[in-house]
Amino acid sequence: MKILDRYILTSYLKTFFSVFVILMFIFVLQTIWLYIGELAGKDLDLEVIFKFLLYFSPKLVPLVLPLTILLTSIMTFGSFAENYEFAAMKSAGISLQRAMRSLTFFILFVSVTAFLFANNVIPAAEYKSINLRKNIAQLKPAMVISEGVFNDLGQINIKVDEKSGENGQYLENVIIHKKNERRPGNYTVIKATEGELVGGTGTNILSLILKDGNYYDEIMSNSPKDRIKKPFAKSYFKEYTINMDLSGFNDVDLDEERYSNSHNMLKISELNQTIDSFSTSYNEEIERLSTNMYNRTGLENLRKEIRPEDSIANLEEGILPLYETYRASQILNLALGSVTQAKTVLNAKQSELNQAAKRLNKFEIALHEKYVLAFACVILFFVGAPLGAIIRKGGMGLPMVIAILMFLTYHFIGIFAKNSAEEGQISPFLGTWLSTLVMLPLGIILTYRATTDQGLFSFSILFEPFKKLLKKAHIMGRSEKD
Repeated sequence: MKILDRYILTSYLKTFFSVFVILMFIFVLQTIWLYIGELAGKDLDLEVIFKFLLYFSPKLVPLVLPLTILLTSIMTFGSFAENYEFAAMKSAGISLQRAMRSLTFFILFVSVTAFLFANNVIPAAEYKSINLRKNIAQLKPAMVISEGVFNDLGQINIKVDEKSGENGQYLENVIIHKKNERRPGNYTVIKATEGELVGGTGTNILSLILKDGNYYDEIMSNSPKDRIKKPFAKSYFKEYTINMDLSGFNDVDLDEERYSNSHNMLKISELNQTIDSFSTSYNEEIERLSTNMYNRTGLENLRKEIRPEDSIANLEEGILPLYETYRASQILNLALGSVTQAKTVLNAKQSELNQAAKRLNKFEIALHEKYVLAFACVILFFVGAPLGAIIRKGGMGLPMVIAILMFLTYHFIGIFAKNSAEEGQISPFLGTWLSTLVMLPLGIILTYRATTDQGLFSFSILFEPFKKLLKKAHIMGRSEKD
């Protein structure tokens, strides 16, 4: 390696590792802030907290690494241009592409490493983090109660509108479905305006004190007529206490691994198999639905029963005038019932198929994201390096602002496109690659302008078409005079 290549590579690596560590530290702090509610107040030792952060850190690399490459490239090449080092290189006959050669090989190595990291390390870390997070959540059921949804706490399903208090122990508008081993189903419902979770140290019993509520218990009757009426017993209470045994919750193995159904946990080979399986199942479901709807029309039977000699020449007013009024009304009622049933089936299947399509889109997005990370590293380098050479400013000031603005644009385009792809509005391929494809022409343009010693933006480009138009009009005017 020549001295110039070694100097450029060394300067780049020093900035690269420094920026990567700083950005990773910032994003890790953000992770702690987001999940502080799941870690605080659960008597976790430092080893478990360290595992939690270690398992969540690899998921931050797809955010940190592209931003690091973009910022480092702008800072390094901006510093070279600001200190007239590029001017010295060009006076010696060394072009920008020649100066970028050693870094190009390094970035290619980083992109290959990022691809292998996304395919192997991130799925394993996702698998570990989700299992650890779910196991931690079982250590304190009070922390598991989310507002506005039903939460499974062993022997009850509980829903609250709002939690308050230092530890979220005060509950408002509580709805409880009590479980019964002998009678599976929601036959016992308790509703209360207020509730409070009370527990003591050294005990596995958690008391749920409900105030000002009603107790509903459905009565199972042997008579079919009475069963249709759905009889139930209702009682009012001022205060009602439910004691829950938490021994099963607190006896949690934090290293236990039971959850493995997330699309982010799979490698490329596993994703391909899953996508093929889901696609086949989805297509078969659509085929079954279309066959079922076709059979409901009765066209097969109608085609078999009709003969050419039975056809009627004039049916301008329809076939109903051929029947008596009572018979015609029966036909209309049957047709209306068939249409209503078909509409009900389609509405039910539409929601099911939408969920299946959304799940399939998520797996396809996860597959493309592994490739996008590698290409994004290369493209953002060819955006940042020439941009730094053009703006001729190093350090953490202007380069930081420009890098953050460009990365936010890149990131937000990716988020919006990914959300649209999950909903099926665009294809998963386009939704995953859109932000990278947007940056590709920008990298080509900036590299060309930096190579030809042009500025970041030339206003003469805007007025060039008008100049040509005026020049053409002037020539035509002179020709007319002649």
